[in-house]
Amino acid sequence: MTSVAGDVADSDTPLRAVFKINLNGKTVSIATVGQAYRFITNLSSVEWIEFRALHADAVSALQGAADNAMLTVQATNALRALFVRARLL
Repeated sequence: MTSVAGDVADSDTPLRAVFKINLNGKTVSIATVGQAYRFITNLSSVEWIEFRALHADAVSALQGAADNAMLTVQATNALRALFVRARLL
């Protein structure tokens, strides 16, 4: 079964790490698949254009992890790669 975006955004599946990102002077904590999915899909696609391959990998990995918690390691690694490259971490 493939997740629909709403299911992924609502997922409480914990990631393998908590990401703390400074955004507009506030610290945002990202600890679940749903939080991460909402964070990387709510920003406009223009903001991610430079990192589109990493962004696509992260979205795909989060969708997989929403269906199968065993995939949280891959999702966490994909997010870390995206956030480091985008200089958010």
